[in-house]
Parts: sequence; structure tokens; C-alpha cells
Amino acid sequence: MSGRVFVIGIGPAGDAMMTAEAKDALAQASDVLGYAPYLARLAEIPGQCRHPSDNRVERARAEQALALAAAGKPVALVSGGDAGVFGMAATVFEAMEAGDPAWRALDVAVIPGITAMLAASARLGAPLGHDFCALSLSDNLKPWALIEKRLRAAADADFVIALYNPISRARPWQLGAAFAILRETIPPETPVAFARAIGRADERITLFSLASADPARADMATLVIIGARASRLIARPGARPWFYTPRFAS
Repeated sequence: MSGRVFVIGIGPAGDAMMTAEAKDALAQASDVLGYAPYLARLAEIPGQCRHPSDNRVERARAEQALALAAAGKPVALVSGGDAGVFGMAATVFEAMEAGDPAWRALDVAVIPGITAMLAASARLGAPLGHDFCALSLSDNLKPWALIEKRLRAAADADFVIALYNPISRARPWQLGAAFAILRETIPPETPVAFARAIGRADERITLFSLASADPARADMATLVIIGARASRLIARPGARPWFYTPRFAS
């Protein structure tokens, strides 16, 4: 087949946090598909056809991209952050595995991007300096009981924990429930960061202790990082403390 699918991580903030490889792949596409707010972050390229869609139709979006590529087109399917981290890359392969067998012959290139966890970590200092894990609190694709099990396992293992999709209008209680689970094991003074909309005009970063972290301060644009026992803050005069986790462990 002559068509191609670029599955592109566009970073958390559009052009400023996109890689050169991502920009080059976008420039090659005749059609660009993605969640409408993500497409709005991208500069329009003359001659390209855009296909914006809702955030609940990921599978249909992936199938449309594969079908367009099967018709011979170079297609870009964009994903916020990194396409392989709670993004569209896995959805493309799910659609390929279950869909038209001819799709398996397509040339698919997954282009990495800067995920929210890495962008937030860079702003904060180095909270991911030692072992860490990433969990999504959304129970749209997995049961809440499994999320609880993984939260307890991560806390018991003393990972730094990055929480994606912490809260939404449909799920206003889950971040509070997650904090309650983590407080069973993790010391109350452990630093917690709420990093919202990193790289965008409405960026906001707030530091708490685990004991004082208020779920109401988060929304779906927020990435939450909970430190490990070794994580610490370095006070700075007139500025937000640095949040880091030492590279050594005992």
C-alpha cells in the first residue's frame, strides 16, 4: 500500500513543545485527524484537510485514519503529549488488529512527543529523578477497582506517581479517593505538585503536602505528581521551591 499513517505526539502546548520530527511528519500529511482542541493548537498548512472530532471517538478516529491511508493518502493522526502515553498510538494498533486485514500492510510511523509528565517534571525540577510510574485515574476503559489496586501497589513500592486524567465533571470524586488510598501508606509530608496546562497561557503550578493536597484544585488539564519517600523540596528566596527526587535509594 502507498498510504502512510503518522501517529504524532504534539506535546502539551503546540509548537513550542513539538519536536522537529513531529513538525516534519505533519508537513507531509494530506489529512490531519485529531481531537478538535489539539488540532486548534497547530498552525494550518495550506492544502491540508483537517478532520476534528470529539474526545470520546478515539477508535473511530483511528479507523478513519487507517482507511484514508489505505486509499493511498499520507495521514497524520495527532495526540496530545506523547502518542504512546495514554494516547492514540495504542488505539491505532487496536483498530489495526481488529479491523481490515489489509491495514496491517500500511506503513505506520509513531512519532514521539513530550508528554505532560515530562513537561511538568522539567518545570518543577526533577521529581522523576528516580523510579516512577504513571497512572490514569479515568475509569472509562478500566474498572475503578483496578485503579485502586494499582495505586496501592505503587504506594507500597515507593514510586514517584504521576496521575493523568485526575478529575472531570463526570468524575469529580476520583482524585480525592486516590489521595485517600495513597495516604494509607505514603507519609503526609510527601510533596505533591499540581501542574496545569504546562506551556500554555493558563499554565499553573501549585505545591502541596500529601496531607493538604486539595482535589478541588485540579481539572482535566492538570497532571498530579506525588513524590516518593526520598523526594524533597529545595526552598528558594522569592520563588517556588525545586521539587526533586535523588537518584540514589537505599
